[in-house]
Amino acid sequence: MIRNLISFVAVIFLLSCSPSQVADQAPASSEATQAAADNTPDWLKTANLYEVNIRQYTPEGTFSAFEAHLPKLQEMGVKILWLMPISPISETKRKGTLGSYYAVSDFREINPEFGDESSFRSLVAKTHELDMKIILDWVPHHTGWDHTWIKEHPEYYSKDEEGNIVDPINEETGEPWDWTDVAELDLENPEMRKEMTADMKYWIEEYEIDGYRVDHAHRVPLDYWQEIIPEIKSLGRELFLLAEGEDPWLRNRAGFDATYSWHFHHTLNDIAQGRKNANAIDYLLWNDRNAYAHGFHIYFTSNHDENSWAGTVMERMGDGHQTFAVLCHTIDGMPLIYSGQEEPLRKRLEFFEKDPIEWKNYAYADFYRILQKEKVRNEALWNGEFGGPPVRINRSKEVYAFKREKNGYKLVVILNLTGESQITQLDEAVSSMVDIFNSQEVEIGAGADIQLDPWEYLVLSNMD
Repeated sequence: MIRNLISFVAVIFLLSCSPSQVADQAPASSEATQAAADNTPDWLKTANLYEVNIRQYTPEGTFSAFEAHLPKLQEMGVKILWLMPISPISETKRKGTLGSYYAVSDFREINPEFGDESSFRSLVAKTHELDMKIILDWVPHHTGWDHTWIKEHPEYYSKDEEGNIVDPINEETGEPWDWTDVAELDLENPEMRKEMTADMKYWIEEYEIDGYRVDHAHRVPLDYWQEIIPEIKSLGRELFLLAEGEDPWLRNRAGFDATYSWHFHHTLNDIAQGRKNANAIDYLLWNDRNAYAHGFHIYFTSNHDENSWAGTVMERMGDGHQTFAVLCHTIDGMPLIYSGQEEPLRKRLEFFEKDPIEWKNYAYADFYRILQKEKVRNEALWNGEFGGPPVRINRSKEVYAFKREKNGYKLVVILNLTGESQITQLDEAVSSMVDIFNSQEVEIGAGADIQLDPWEYLVLSNMD
C-alpha cells in the first residue's frame, strides 16, 4: 500500500511538470549509464571526501601549515581533499574583515593569504605522493566586484533595466540573495563561457588538480555544463566533478559524477530533533533510485555552510551526531567530513573572520578511519552503483536497519535514531558477521529482540 502511494505521488509530480522539465530530470539511457560507469576512475569507487577550510585549519591559515596535516589525514583514510576557493578575495563590497572565499577577484591567481604558486604546487605534490587526490572549489555563477571582468568585460554580467550590474537574484523568488559582495554573471554570454572554460582547464593543466566541487551548480543552465564539462574532461586526466545541487539532470545529463544530498541531510536534522522518524529515509532512497541513472550523492552531517550558518553537528543532531555520521558513511554514496570533525569541532567557525580550529585530541579520528577502512575493503560499501544498494531489513519508526550486498560482500547496519532505548527485530538472521568497531562476532536470529541504547549503532561486516 505504501509503495503504491509513493508511486502515485511520483506520477502526480511528473504530470505537473512540463515536457521539458520531465526531459531534464529523466535518467539517461542504459547505454549512456554504462559508458559513464566504465569511465569512472577506480579511485573514485571507494573514496571519501574531506573539505578543507584553509583559513581556519591552522593559526597560520596557509597551504604550508596545512600540508603538515596531510600524513594524519592519510592515516585517517581520507582519499579526496576538497579545498574551499583558493583565489584572491575581492575587497570591493567585502563582507567582514577577510571576506568570503566565494567573492573571487581573479580565477587564475592564488590568495596571497594562503601562500603562493610554489607552496600550492608543494601541497598538490605532497597530496599525490600520499596517494590522495585534490579538488578545488569553483564559482561559475558570480565574481567579486573587483574582478578584472567588471571593467574589461561588463557584458559578461547580468544587469538591471538601467544597465547596472547586479548581485545574484534568487531564481525561485525573484528577490536578491543578500550576496551583496558578488556580481552575477550572465551565464548565456558565449564569450564568458569560453573564458570560464579556459580558467577551469588552467588549474588542471598547470597544477594537475583532480577535479572540482562546483558552487551553485544547479543554478547554472544545463547547456552551460554540456559545453564546459566535455572540454575539461578532454584533457585526459581522471577527474572528479561534484555539483553543489541535487537536481537529477546534473548527473543524468550535465556530466557530474556526484551531487549533494540536501534532502537527506535536512531529514537527518529533522529526525535528530524529533520532527520526523526513521521511515522518512526510505522515501528519499526510493526517490533517488528512480531519479538518478549514474553517479552518487555525497552524504554529510556538516560542511562549511552548515557549520557556520545552521550550527555544529552537536547543536543540530545532539548526542546522535556520530550515529548519523555512521549512516552517512554506510549508505550508498560518498561520505564527506568537514575540517575539524575528527577533533571533534564543537564551535561554529566564523565565515568572514579568522577563527582557527583548536586541535587537541583528534578524538574521532579512529572512528572515521575504521569506517573508511571498511569502505575500501568491502565491495558492498563502495560508492553508488559500484556497491550494493541499501535494503531495509526491519520495521520500526525508531530504529533503521539495512543491508548492502555485492559479489559475496555484505554489510548490515543497525541504528537507533532516537535518544531513548529501543527494541527492534530483523527480517532475516545475521550470522558470522563482525562488528567493525570492536571486532566481536555477532549472531542475531531472524525476529529476535535486539536491545539498543540511546543512539546506539552496530556496523556488521562478513569480512573478519
